[in-house]
Amino acid sequence: MFQNHLLAGKRILVTGGGSGLGREIAARYLELGAQLYICGRRKPVLDGCAAELMQLYGGSVKTFALDIRDAAEVERMVEAIWADGGPLDGLVNNAAGNFVSRTQDLSPRGFDAVANIVLHGTFYVTQAIGKRWIADKHPGSIISIVVTWVRTGAPFVVPSAMSKAGIDVMTKSLAVEWGPYGIRLNAIAPGIFPTEGANKRLSPTEEWKDGVVRNPMKRVGRMSELQNLAVFLMADGVAWLTGETIAIDGAGHYQNGASFTHLADLSDEQWQAMREAIRRKDAQDKQQEAA
Repeated sequence: MFQNHLLAGKRILVTGGGSGLGREIAARYLELGAQLYICGRRKPVLDGCAAELMQLYGGSVKTFALDIRDAAEVERMVEAIWADGGPLDGLVNNAAGNFVSRTQDLSPRGFDAVANIVLHGTFYVTQAIGKRWIADKHPGSIISIVVTWVRTGAPFVVPSAMSKAGIDVMTKSLAVEWGPYGIRLNAIAPGIFPTEGANKRLSPTEEWKDGVVRNPMKRVGRMSELQNLAVFLMADGVAWLTGETIAIDGAGHYQNGASFTHLADLSDEQWQAMREAIRRKDAQDKQQEAA
């Protein structure tokens, strides 16, 4: 679909790039010639991803293990990237956290766990890079991964819906504020693209697969479709496209409206079972972080 080496010479950071959607986007960028940086909290996962991608596609993938909820850590990472070869050309804000829960059951810690990554962390990274682009008079492209819930709202994922809506508004606001500097901001709102982490936290008792999910096309998304959209938005040929949020969900949100409405019918016992399944996944991830 794209010319080989379309992204050659571009230096791109993908947050949360060691797994899930971030890894898939990073892989396609590397395949098309970009020089990559990926960051996340789990150093072994990041390094394993970098090694696998370079074995497949060659090129350069460098890793930074940090918590983007810490603005000082973000500043140190961005300084190190600039020192490693100059300004970035692109940023993909992909790092996120989410889980399903009745809002009355949420603790402040649970709310903050999502909002601090999605809203605060995304802003910290965006500002740290954007202010350097402005100072350097260097154009750049920012893509943020949001959700279709920014259009519809979504019950049972309120911290994520609130935080992603903030990122959607940031995209529109900074497209105007930073447009004069040649900085573009756009967002992608994916439908269901199954990954282990998302499936086990948002649908722990039911597998997302073709024929089960509800949308006009009656299927889940293919990773290549998401990758192609992310490449399109990062490439030079659409320099006048900014401030837009593009849904890629087979028109699912038009058909169904808000997501997760079916969870309103769950019993207390079913909610408890879901909480336990999510806790098991969280414990598994913490073991990997400590490894």
